[in-house]
Amino acid sequence: MPSNKSVSEAPITQLLNCRILRDHRLQNEDLWVREGKILDPEKLFFDEQAYADNQVDCGGAIVAPGFIDVQINGGYGVDFSQASDDVSAGISLVAQKLLEHGVTSFCPTLVTSPPHIYHKVLPQIKVQDGGPHGAGVLGVHLEGPFISAKKKGAHPERFLRTFSGPDTVMADLMDVYGGLDNVALVTLAPELEGSRWAVSELCQRGVTVSLGHSVANLSQAEEAVRHGASFITHLFNAMLPFHHRDPGIVGLLTSEHIPAGRSVYYGMIADGIHTNPAALRIAHRAHPKGLVLVTDAIAAMGLGPGRHKLGQQDVQICGLHVYVAGTQTLSGSIATMDMCVRHFKHATGCRVEEALEAASLHPAQLLGISQSKGTLDFGSHADFVLLDDELNVKATFISGQEVWRKTTQEQQ
Repeated sequence: MPSNKSVSEAPITQLLNCRILRDHRLQNEDLWVREGKILDPEKLFFDEQAYADNQVDCGGAIVAPGFIDVQINGGYGVDFSQASDDVSAGISLVAQKLLEHGVTSFCPTLVTSPPHIYHKVLPQIKVQDGGPHGAGVLGVHLEGPFISAKKKGAHPERFLRTFSGPDTVMADLMDVYGGLDNVALVTLAPELEGSRWAVSELCQRGVTVSLGHSVANLSQAEEAVRHGASFITHLFNAMLPFHHRDPGIVGLLTSEHIPAGRSVYYGMIADGIHTNPAALRIAHRAHPKGLVLVTDAIAAMGLGPGRHKLGQQDVQICGLHVYVAGTQTLSGSIATMDMCVRHFKHATGCRVEEALEAASLHPAQLLGISQSKGTLDFGSHADFVLLDDELNVKATFISGQEVWRKTTQEQQ
């Protein structure tokens, strides 16, 4: 039967022999794509009487939404917190390399830096769609400098900032960052004076606010959530340890004082180093729908052991560990997102669907973009990844176009 071209002249691609992650379960169905969007086959067949122009045999692979990394500091020798005259070149290099790990969108993350770094770097990072050139950029994640000196982690203390007062929070933010264009996410410590007003101001401007690098108690964390905060930066790391009398920020996972209709998400670095498997299991079982896998990868991801840069500091790579040079302070990760998905699945014993959604659906929900990304629902963007049963990436697609495929040599 000839294709009905009254709706669109664009070709239709059919992925067959696959298991699609949709409605929280793997389903033995075909996936139909046109003009970069997922199609409803019933409308395609009955309304348009159309057929596939191209077919892709997936060989029984899992088809899941493309991974979304909301906290990645760099990789392959590129540090997003280093100023240069061509920041976009570094972003492009990392974006292209991320495709082989199933990442189709990401938030380049800048760690605590002096104002002149933000003023030079931020204008050069633009929100852009992904494609053969690399994963899409969803906006910048600014991790600091409005964080606690007591939980600074690898952030240089000399560049930390506080707010001058409730009436000057926007002036303080602008003074440090220079602007909020293309900023998707800001991490701050809710106990700092003026933070609750900063949370409100940022949320009103469409910026997602995360709580992290903090000594906040549970009450302070809950107040920040009431003002709009919705994320926790790398849970358990750079915050007060869980205590039964006051669980601190960790207590948000089961808090009874979260406003109705408000969701709290939390990032987990499932690299086998930053978070013990038991802690991963505790968090997942307490609040599975809020878990967001992040890599927190630094410039040394994809490189060998030795000394590398993270923002304004040197870091040392020892095996899979990354330390602030000369210390035992952990400083980011060199894990890739597909590694984190596999480790998370193994450590928690969760279902395959849960591991995949923690890297796709949940970060999309966090950023408020789940109507278009993070799912394979009809009408959503056709950003997806093909995986084998061990969750190794076989191919990556953006807007329905294959942008990376594992070669036969790499499979051996």
